Amino acid sequence: MRIVVHCMDKPDALPVRLANYEAHKAYLASGKVATVISGPLLADDLETMIGSMFIFEADTIDDVVAFNREDPFAKAGVWETVSIRPFLMRVDNRG
Repeated sequence: MRIVVHCMDKPDALPVRLANYEAHKAYLASGKVATVISGPLLADDLETMIGSMFIFEADTIDDVVAFNREDPFAKAGVWETVSIRPFLMRVDNRG
């Protein structure tokens, strides 16, 4: 099943995000849950990271909840809000 995770950072969390960025990327690459796509959400300036978005492939939503809880960003308190929902992909017209 595919599961989307949408996270918004706490105000002024950018320094904490940057301090944990390499650990976060390594954690995603660990393969405990398959990452379909991921990346930072950006402010209107198209540069400042203000959140995260992921689509994971997993057997259960509980697997993704547990995986997300152990993410270095979560442990460092970067995110103010986290939404985790099943996702049904309807269109992929990349070719």
